[in-house]
Amino acid sequence: MAIRCKMRLENVFAQSWGGAKALFSCIYDSKLAEEDRGFQKATPSGMAEFQIDNPKAAEQLVIGKYYYFDIVEAPNA
Repeated sequence: MAIRCKMRLENVFAQSWGGAKALFSCIYDSKLAEEDRGFQKATPSGMAEFQIDNPKAAEQLVIGKYYYFDIVEAPNA
């Protein structure tokens, strides 16, 4: 089973320890794309917050851009 979410990056905050905190939300604009209507119906609201300790990863994030998040079951460790 796989679940795909589409979220917008709301902000990125620098952390005192050197990393970054990225905040994403489920906010869609039906004028952007047809697929947004389906995402908005499935996940009308929601937030995701990630602490990132990888500068090369954090610098690729652009505030206001949309990103997909795939949820796929992982094997137990």
